[in-house]
Amino acid sequence: MNPAPSQRHYGMDWLRVGAFVMLIFYHVGFSFTPWGYQTPSRGVVWWAEIPLLGLSAWRLALLFAISGYASAALFAKERDAGAFLKSRLLRLGIPLLFGLTVIVPPQPYMGLLNSGYTHGYGYFLFHDAFSFRRVIHENLPAIMHLWFVIYLLAYTVVLCAALMVLPAHWRAGLARGAEKVLSGPWLLPFGCLAVYAVRAPGDGWTDTHSVLTDFCAHLHYGGMFLFGYLLRGSETLRQAIARQWKAALVVGLAGYAFVALEAWYFPGNVRTPRAWMEPLDFAKSVQCWGTVIALFGIADRFWNRDARWRGTLAEAVFPVFIAHQTVMVLVSYWLRDKGLTALPEFLVLCATVAGGSWLFYLVGREVGPLRPLIGLKRAKSVKRPGAKTLPSTVV
Repeated sequence: MNPAPSQRHYGMDWLRVGAFVMLIFYHVGFSFTPWGYQTPSRGVVWWAEIPLLGLSAWRLALLFAISGYASAALFAKERDAGAFLKSRLLRLGIPLLFGLTVIVPPQPYMGLLNSGYTHGYGYFLFHDAFSFRRVIHENLPAIMHLWFVIYLLAYTVVLCAALMVLPAHWRAGLARGAEKVLSGPWLLPFGCLAVYAVRAPGDGWTDTHSVLTDFCAHLHYGGMFLFGYLLRGSETLRQAIARQWKAALVVGLAGYAFVALEAWYFPGNVRTPRAWMEPLDFAKSVQCWGTVIALFGIADRFWNRDARWRGTLAEAVFPVFIAHQTVMVLVSYWLRDKGLTALPEFLVLCATVAGGSWLFYLVGREVGPLRPLIGLKRAKSVKRPGAKTLPSTVV
């Protein structure tokens, strides 16, 4: 499989870009489901949850696995855990603080306005936004979609601590053991069972987004982060994925078929019978692991090549992620009184969220002091489309 570990894997760039593009469509589509969200819509579309369930089980697992892969690539350049940790704290921590204090607050504010809040945004920002209390129905300060960055930072800190504390031969032994299990015929069954084992207890697939209490999610996402980290340096594991990604795709689709069947028979907030719950959790686990393995295989087989826009798109991923949900909330509240039906509203939201988030990136990359705030390198190094190599933000 190409490339060798010392080379950049363009397929992972394309996979990351695709994953975040799907995230925009997922969040927009969420507003039209019975699941509930902080944005208003023209009403529930009964079948909207079925295509979204095609993404729900694996989208975050994939993002954390890609982040682990990218972290391994960055650490391979640093070779020093302390320096690597410092660079990641700055690269992720600065935009996290900026996002929590500047980008996120409009989201809970719009929700409060919809619930009868009478104060202006200035009052909200200085009196309520960071009050560490519940205002009407909002727990403040809000973290919203930036919980992903918080979790990613937490996993990076744990990884760096392990790199600093564990002797090299211990780390090598753990890597060999994981390779031995995952690089053979157990790749698919072991992964499916492992995801099921950490997701089935408690509330199953419901995440709390609280870094201190989200135990099942940490086992799942932290495990996927470590899997991506291992994959970056393991030729045998990459070869195993190359051999089995087609089977993994079939497995993932089979898992989704059961998930979709359950949503068809028990749509929206209709309670799923108890007899369906364990099979449903297992189907989601199968869908998750099978799809992630299939996408890694597809990215290596078909997407591992450079292109004109790759560098720009890869760099834009993190700024677009930071901005997209706030743009969506603001546009959603503006659209609610326009009298649109569901389909036009969905299309307008997709276009404006994508366009607004892209504009956020384009403006931010041109203003030197803003670059580190939105997750870009301080020095402006982005060339216009057409350059063969471009530095990208790695999330």
